[in-house]
Amino acid sequence: MPQLTQLETTPLHSGQTAQGSKAMQYARAFAGLFRRDLHVLRRELFPFVIRVCMNPLLFLFVFTFIMPHMSGGAAMNPTASMAGAGMNFSTVLLPGLMAVAIMFSGIAAVALPLAQEFGITREIDDRVMCPLPVAAVAIEKICFSALQSIIAAAVVFPLAYYIPSTPVVAHVSSWPFLIAVLILASLTSGALGLTIGTSVKPQQIGLIFGVVVMPITFLGCVYYPWAALIHIRWLQLGVLVNPIVYMSEGLRAALTPALPHMNQALVLGMLTFFLLLLTWLGIKGFLRRVIG
Repeated sequence: MPQLTQLETTPLHSGQTAQGSKAMQYARAFAGLFRRDLHVLRRELFPFVIRVCMNPLLFLFVFTFIMPHMSGGAAMNPTASMAGAGMNFSTVLLPGLMAVAIMFSGIAAVALPLAQEFGITREIDDRVMCPLPVAAVAIEKICFSALQSIIAAAVVFPLAYYIPSTPVVAHVSSWPFLIAVLILASLTSGALGLTIGTSVKPQQIGLIFGVVVMPITFLGCVYYPWAALIHIRWLQLGVLVNPIVYMSEGLRAALTPALPHMNQALVLGMLTFFLLLLTWLGIKGFLRRVIG
């Protein structure tokens, strides 16, 4: 009887071993793709940093350094006017520009390479030939873009903190919350990049940045808190469909808690919702473009 029990359990043990071996194979293939992309990023790190820094650097230099030093008083000084309303424009910009850096880096890290990989040369076919499910290749792109987004936020932080002529009042209210917001925001921006990159034709990818990315940035509570839209109620409600709103408000709650900001639980919940929704849409589009 004990021998019969051993014989009955042997196939189950073999099946578990085979599943474990396949999981290890997938993990090694996933890590191999990630290391390959990391090598490319390390080789092109300087252009990446320049691309990340240029837009926030110019914006900060003009609006928080040049204008406060110009004559003409508060009418030409957004920092002074915001301070008069109980806000410091430089402080408002710190989390907002970090959110923009996360969003732009995540989209650029996925959507732009996909435009080339889905082009005439079909470079995407080389990637999907690795021993991984096709959906896992798309997930690897999201994860690697999240790494770039976090690096971009780390690069922008000292610029937004030290360049403004008026002091930036910032401190971390909760490290776990800040880390959660950074991770969710970075993954969400990568998922948005995957959705965009698989939804439009490669030759139209440049148009998307003007038609989609720029509007969601300017309407993403980057340059003003969401609570400041209370006098434009229809707009305050309308921007809630914009994922960058929750990135900006989450970073504002974590770094500048003295300013008005959204509820932290709402921020985490909505970022999780957008991450799941955009990942599902992105993977669905990726499978359609690769297999179909």
